Amino acid sequence: MAKPLDTSSGDILADRRADYAEMLFSSGEAAPAAELMLGALELAPGWAMGWFRLGEFHEAAGDVDAAAEAWRMAQKLDPADRAGAALKLALAGKSVASDAPPSAFVEALFDQYADKFDHSLVETLGYRVPELLAEAIMQTQPGRFGRALDLGCGTGLMGERLRGSCDRLEGFDISAEMLRKARAKGIYDRLEKADLQHFNYDGPSADLVTAADVFMYVGALEGIVAAVAGLLADGGLFAFSVEKLEANDGFALQLSRRYAHGEAYVRQVLGDAGLRVVSLEQHVIRQDRGEPVAGLVVTARPADAGPGA
Repeated sequence: MAKPLDTSSGDILADRRADYAEMLFSSGEAAPAAELMLGALELAPGWAMGWFRLGEFHEAAGDVDAAAEAWRMAQKLDPADRAGAALKLALAGKSVASDAPPSAFVEALFDQYADKFDHSLVETLGYRVPELLAEAIMQTQPGRFGRALDLGCGTGLMGERLRGSCDRLEGFDISAEMLRKARAKGIYDRLEKADLQHFNYDGPSADLVTAADVFMYVGALEGIVAAVAGLLADGGLFAFSVEKLEANDGFALQLSRRYAHGEAYVRQVLGDAGLRVVSLEQHVIRQDRGEPVAGLVVTARPADAGPGA
C-alpha cells in the first residue's frame, strides 16, 4: 500500500502552527496563513506536504513566485511527488506541463478518496459515466461478452454495470484502497493493482475493455490505447470516456489537475493504434463546483473487424 500523505509534520508545535494556518486560510486570510505555515516549516523543514500547502497559501495570496519555490521544495523532499507539485508548477506557468501526472500523485489521491468515493461521485457530483458507457456498449453490441477488463476500476461502479453481461470480469486500478472497496462488492473475478501509464496484460484476449472516467488521470493516451488494441479479441469492443477539451486537437492539463482531450486527438490516437470509432457522443459526465463537465463517450473496435462486428 502506498504511504499516505503526511498530514502531520511529526513535530507537535509545528503541527499546531500549521493548524492555525489552516484556520486562517479557511477564513480567507491567505497571506497570514502562509506566514504562519512558514513558521511551522522552520520547525519541521523536511515536511513535504507542509511545503506543498505553503505553496497553495502563497498561490491564493497572489505570490506565484513564492508558491513555485515552495512546490519545488515539496518535490525535492518527495521525488515521487504524491502531492502533485509538478502539476501545480505547470498550471502556474513555472514549468512545462508533463504528458502524464505523477503516478504516485494519482495513487495517493485515490487511496485517500476511496472511502467516500461512491457517495461523493454519485450523490454529490452527479457522476454518470458508468451509466452512459453501459448504454453505449448495449447500443453497439447487445448481448454477452466472454472476458471483460475494467481499467481504472476504482470501487467497482463500472463493474456493477458490466457484471450481468459478461462471463468473466477483471478489474485493474492503481489504488490499493480502491481495490479493497471493489473487492468487498464481490463482483470481479480478478482484481489487480496496475498503473495504466505502464499497463501490461498477459491474459487471454478480451472481448470488452472499459475505462470509465479514467483517462483524465493518464494524460497522453498513445501508450494505453496501443496496449488495449493489442489485447482486444477479433471484433472486441473498447468503451471509454474522456473529459472534453474545447480545442479539438491534443490534450491539456486543466486547473482541476485533470487532463482533457480533444475529439480529433482521440480519433487520431485510436486510428494510429489500429482501432476505428464506432460511436462518439458528447455528454455531461458530472458536475464540478456546480458547473457541468462535458465529456466524450466513445466505443471503438479493431479497424479490420467487419462492419457487423
